[in-house]
Amino acid sequence: MPRQPAPSALQALYCDHHGWLHGWLRQRLGNASDAADLAHDTFVRILGRDQHAAIREPRAYLATIANGLVVSHWRRRELEQAWLDTLAVHPQAVLPSAEDRAIILETLEQIARMLDGLPARCREIFLLSQIDGLTYPQISAQLGVSVNVVQKAMTRAVGHCFQILLRDD
Repeated sequence: MPRQPAPSALQALYCDHHGWLHGWLRQRLGNASDAADLAHDTFVRILGRDQHAAIREPRAYLATIANGLVVSHWRRRELEQAWLDTLAVHPQAVLPSAEDRAIILETLEQIARMLDGLPARCREIFLLSQIDGLTYPQISAQLGVSVNVVQKAMTRAVGHCFQILLRDD
């Protein structure tokens, strides 16, 4: 378990910059509630880091962490909306439970994070294969690339996802 910074340093960081960070996040998110949640999450991230050196530019440091959380927040909102749009076209009897919906949304968010690091063409090939169920020759024909290009892109995508899974464990 990583050692945590001295409580006094973290307290000072929090006391000196929490108000600023909350305002910064409120401007980007448009509401105080989400801003408060992400400001809290920013400081939780700092607690989990194994960094003992003094932070030279605290606002830049906080903004960098918070910006990543804002990106994740908006990505999650987009995924939730897409999921809700999908559910809206199904009859009530086939709708998943609240618990199942939460699990599905978390899984979709993990997949989105994994695919974010891939080049657009590689991501497209991966999704055509894994989501649409197309074969490599079908993907090749649809995108106008060789089967070899599809194979290399799939190898890269699967390797990339595997590396992220290893890193997250």
